[in-house]
Amino acid sequence: MKKSFQSIIYIIFVIVTFIALAKSFMVYENPFDVYENPLVWLALIGFILVIVLKEMVNVIAYNKAKELQNEKDGIIPEEPNAWVKRLLKSWTKAKDVEEEEEIVLDHNYDGIRELDNSLPPWWVYMFYATILFAVVYLVRFHVLDGDTQTMEYTKAVAEAKVALKKYKQNAPEDLITAENVTLLTDTKDLGRGKAVFNLNCASCHLKDGGGAIGPNLTDDYWILGGGIKNVFTTVSNGGRDGKGMIAWNKTLKTADIAKVSSYVISLQGSTPAKAKAPQGEIWTEKE
Repeated sequence: MKKSFQSIIYIIFVIVTFIALAKSFMVYENPFDVYENPLVWLALIGFILVIVLKEMVNVIAYNKAKELQNEKDGIIPEEPNAWVKRLLKSWTKAKDVEEEEEIVLDHNYDGIRELDNSLPPWWVYMFYATILFAVVYLVRFHVLDGDTQTMEYTKAVAEAKVALKKYKQNAPEDLITAENVTLLTDTKDLGRGKAVFNLNCASCHLKDGGGAIGPNLTDDYWILGGGIKNVFTTVSNGGRDGKGMIAWNKTLKTADIAKVSSYVISLQGSTPAKAKAPQGEIWTEKE
């Protein structure tokens, strides 16, 4: 009665756990992706381990009971790990030394004789598996024109680019780039941009933007182009090699670069105390 109750509980556990795991896998878009649902995979591994351990306990208990029964009946028990030897023999078809005369071949070379051993079953089954794999591969990729690794990679990259572009459109401030930066006109943003400018840029451009070592920022002339995208790129990546401004992308956050760039553009048309001569070319915003 006790064993029957335990068996019923075990069967219910296996069925319920299997259904729960199956439903858990169905929730995910890629159910076999370990990184997407690691907890489900851990639960599956634990479930398998429980079943394996249960069966091992049953086998050990059965063998122990059999040994006790054999002792009572006066039967000599098998040597330890005899089942391992039987398993290896069934998977290799190896002949014992006493039986090698049955498979020895006729030819003899300097006392060395060859045995006509059968191919091990494990090797044969693996060979059959490779044939089956080759057939499936042939049909999948050469008959049905399935995607190759290169095609799958190209599609994955294209999908990733679309997802990245969509993400950047709604990205937080720290992910602002020259492609998605916009001109800021809010007083608070320009105030922050002015503070960054006075701290980092005024030494070369003067506080009013009239220009000193750096060019005048109040006129319509630009060395590397005007507009928020060009100014953002220049501040982020630096000016001309060897003679221009340093790159600030290692010092300033992208949000602050966007704000100081917007502040620089707001200086256009103002009247500095001492304006430096124009440098570069006149730049106008294209439609």
